[in-house]
Amino acid sequence: MINSNTMTTQQLQEEIERHFASGSAAVGHGETMEAFLALRTALENGEIRAAEPSDADSYGWRVNAWVKRGILLGFRIGALEEMASGALSFVDKHTYPARQFTAGEGIRVVPGGSSVRSGAFLARSVVCMPPMYVNVGAYVDEGTMVDSHALVGSCAQIGKRVHLSAAAQIGGVLEPVNANPVVVEDDVLVGGNCGVYEGTIVRKGAVLASGTILTRGTPIFDLVNGEVIRASNERPLIVPSNAVVVPGSRAVNKKKSHANAAEWGVSLYAPVIVKYRDEKTDLSTTLEDLLR
Repeated sequence: MINSNTMTTQQLQEEIERHFASGSAAVGHGETMEAFLALRTALENGEIRAAEPSDADSYGWRVNAWVKRGILLGFRIGALEEMASGALSFVDKHTYPARQFTAGEGIRVVPGGSSVRSGAFLARSVVCMPPMYVNVGAYVDEGTMVDSHALVGSCAQIGKRVHLSAAAQIGGVLEPVNANPVVVEDDVLVGGNCGVYEGTIVRKGAVLASGTILTRGTPIFDLVNGEVIRASNERPLIVPSNAVVVPGSRAVNKKKSHANAAEWGVSLYAPVIVKYRDEKTDLSTTLEDLLR
């Protein structure tokens, strides 16, 4: 029998890889369930992560593909089950019920329809405002607020003292397993109705103004430094530390296929760095401390 208290990370990885490779034979196998539950517990305790900071890896983050395979294994071996949480009922894989918290964990989950899926980590002093959702494999660090209608997608990595404002969407990724998840580093302010997707990395202290959308295909125009920041096949989109990004627009290129663009006044959405964070910017975020 697998003992998650004594098993090393390397041993757990070997067990997950072995059962994942067995394909459909893993379904209904007791040892497979034990390995998966050990992984799920380790994820919830923050002992392992789908991605983690690493000075030795590109862009400062290492993807743990085996953890993603373990999460996918949980879906493979799970069976649909009716679940209840208070007056609400759900039908989902029995391997991923909603998490339950105690006051001793120091996590505020304000009443009103929020849900945190098992296999997600929330640190002490995280605040969850209703309704919000945190998916499996996500990591939410200390002092972060997940505001109403905000989503933290599968395997997303959220740093310390981050504010995910109302209706902010942090995209998730399970497949391909080697793909970078969305990373939002410490002390970032994500404004209302923002969307951060497709492995984007938001560096420490950045501010995303309300309505900013970031994807791999979205170049960022840095007016301060006079450069255009782009993703590539090898490089995710990276928002620099302390950048203040606002939604803007740019003129459509004068191509033959765009002949009517100028006449119609058509422009395309473009995120723009208008400044880098300073004391005045920080003053606008002090209200968060009063709400924690």
